[in-house]
Amino acid sequence: MRWIVHVLRIPPSSSRLHSNSFLNLQPRPGMRSFQGVASLQGKNFMNIDELTDVELRDLLSLSAQLKKAYSSPSPPVLPRPCEGKSVSMIFQKRSTRTRVSTETGMALLGGHALFLGPQDVQLGVNESMRDTANVLSRFNSLILARVFAHTDVQLLAKHSSVPVINALSDLYHPLQALADLLTLEEHFGKGSLQGKVLTWVGDGNNVLHDLAMGAARLGMHVRVACPVGYEPNGEIMHRVEWHAQRSGGSYVMERDPMTAVAGAHVIVTDTWVSMGQEEEYERRMRDFEGFQVTRRMMEHGAKGSNAGRPACVFLHCLPRHPEEVTDEVFYDPARSLVFPEAENRMWTVMAVMLSLVGGGGRGCEVGESHNGGGGRRSS
Repeated sequence: MRWIVHVLRIPPSSSRLHSNSFLNLQPRPGMRSFQGVASLQGKNFMNIDELTDVELRDLLSLSAQLKKAYSSPSPPVLPRPCEGKSVSMIFQKRSTRTRVSTETGMALLGGHALFLGPQDVQLGVNESMRDTANVLSRFNSLILARVFAHTDVQLLAKHSSVPVINALSDLYHPLQALADLLTLEEHFGKGSLQGKVLTWVGDGNNVLHDLAMGAARLGMHVRVACPVGYEPNGEIMHRVEWHAQRSGGSYVMERDPMTAVAGAHVIVTDTWVSMGQEEEYERRMRDFEGFQVTRRMMEHGAKGSNAGRPACVFLHCLPRHPEEVTDEVFYDPARSLVFPEAENRMWTVMAVMLSLVGGGGRGCEVGESHNGGGGRRSS
């Protein structure tokens, strides 16, 4: 049998392509090119506390630039700074946003993402953490892991020769925190979060830990309202309080959610029953009575508007259940930022991946750089 292969040639005039077209492999003269935050290259991304203040701000700045460039309705020819790079995505816990944002974001950057679910790789069961990390390091440029125990992602990082991204553990969710902070800067203005009040209502969980850490480092006043027995990790929140004092913010713990939301600019909640806690559903519903975010609760927040935008907004990292927040709050077109927040998961993970692999090239830009180098911690 004879095979005939036709080669498609792209005419030189095809110089403007949609952002989802990946035919432009190399930057051309005058083309916008991106490079990650230089001080993060080759390092792990485990939680917000391990970033310096400069690195946190530069990641947010880079995320905003990537969003502006790659989502433009009439984009210029865009570079592929992660050409030839790949990321293995280990998922012990399922997630729509984490998987789709990482796969799509890596494709936009010119790289490849590989999904490994519970049936594909059983961490520490059929193969040790050490062996898994060593094997994947030989195939991939990055390892992203969404796990139950934080010790699992720590073991991967210990034995991996490539950077490891914590896509969620029982203690931290740093990718979500970056998306939340980017969303707030888009609403209130870049650099305008200093002095704003962020109130968390609900379970003191991993999402809260990193969001509170990031908010405190940007000078926000963090308030947390949790039922008895559902408080956040004390050691982590001690760090939050330290960062808040250093940046001009504050941290307080309240029991009454209505007291906590008084004058708040941001009200945040999350699921009350996380994956693996299903058997606790009935008890948790009783314990969280009175913690549902309602219109009345939102009306206790900051009054008025800023440049035509509500002074008090709502965040939820999804998936959402009705007992956590009413429909009138969740779908409020003015106050609810939950869907822009979900979209920003992609732009922020792109910034993280690009920074860890050190992608880039000619004419790289990191925005209004804060000249971020130096150590991993500001302490």
